[in-house]
Amino acid sequence: MNILLIGSTGRLGSAVYTALADRGHKIVTANRTGGDFRADITDPGAVAALYEKVGVLDAVVSAAGVVPYKPIQQMTDDDYSAAYAGKVRSQVELVRQGIDRVSLTGSFTLITGILARTPIPTGTAASLANGAVEAFVRAAAIEIAPQRINAVSPTVFTEALDAYGDYFPGFSSVDLADVAQAYIRSIEGAQTGRIYKLD
Repeated sequence: MNILLIGSTGRLGSAVYTALADRGHKIVTANRTGGDFRADITDPGAVAALYEKVGVLDAVVSAAGVVPYKPIQQMTDDDYSAAYAGKVRSQVELVRQGIDRVSLTGSFTLITGILARTPIPTGTAASLANGAVEAFVRAAAIEIAPQRINAVSPTVFTEALDAYGDYFPGFSSVDLADVAQAYIRSIEGAQTGRIYKLD
């Protein structure tokens, strides 16, 4: 398959890239810095320009999304707007603008996370963004068929416990290799409208 991978330079994106490459897919990467193309997907114009460059695709894969973490009393309107732009609108635009760029039987795979269903202190923006993306996936699936759309929704990564483990006390972690396999299942499988939960 000819696959566009957004966020390939990050911890998750690197694992997804390796899993896709191991299965023989042709991967085109896009990131804010580095990769085959540079694109800030929080800018809808940048998404449009990216699609003009990459041509017809079999799959669009997102491993990128940024949200602020603060106690709710410290959150501002700008913080929530940043969460929407960084994880919701950016991925919605990948789909909305990508429908005409992806093959008829192609797919989109987006990233959410456990905070859509299990909140933590300081995580209101992440819960809001993840929940919105998951609702969008379910709704878009009934409109874009036979194209498919799914999301991968992991808990905290085992490889990130040193940095983030204190935010997830008592939570099980998941290895990045296992998260990458959920992406493979979404891309190569037949399901649509699915949220692949890795708790």
